[in-house]
Amino acid sequence: MPLSTWLLFCGVALLTCFSPGPGVLLAISNSVAVGPRHTMFSSLGNAAGLFIVSGAATAGMGALLAVSASAFLVVKLVGAGYLIYLGIKQWRSAPLRLDAAASPHQPTTPGKLFLQGLGVAVTNPKAILFFTALFPQFLVPGESLAWQTVLLTVTFTTFALVSHAFYVSLFRTLRRFLTEARHLRLFNRISGGLFVLLGLSLLRLRNRAA
Repeated sequence: MPLSTWLLFCGVALLTCFSPGPGVLLAISNSVAVGPRHTMFSSLGNAAGLFIVSGAATAGMGALLAVSASAFLVVKLVGAGYLIYLGIKQWRSAPLRLDAAASPHQPTTPGKLFLQGLGVAVTNPKAILFFTALFPQFLVPGESLAWQTVLLTVTFTTFALVSHAFYVSLFRTLRRFLTEARHLRLFNRISGGLFVLLGLSLLRLRNRAA
């Protein structure tokens, strides 16, 4: 895989992981309810769920890489459109309530926390759409599909774990600042704009099999 392709994937994965979603909010909620150390178990469960989603989504992608240039263009447009959609949605969304109270039925044992994170990952539409719409565009024809899938999934999962740790630490350090709606709205505008720019950049990718 060319370094430029992997770096572009890193950019897409970073924005996807650092855009607050179910996994991030779960990590923040658990850090408040059971502490940062126990939050690690739900984050690890989330990582395991991402591998499950990735494996299921990429199981049939070997044949996809051998299709016509027209079919590749369709997939590329779907992936770019998905990122642009995320950007517009993020831009227009209301500020997230990061200071929301944790559920009174919050799991406390490592096993339950792990399963909780796993469940959030495998039912997260953002993760499912990411792996089904975007993965085919970063896989290089003629190379090992399994190796590339593992490499990209490990990259994505690493960023997801880092984002959980980052937001938990940031929330605990700047809790009062982050609960102000105007600051959260600014974050939505910046991350939304970056999503749109990355979506447009995907349109420049070429099908090396064509």
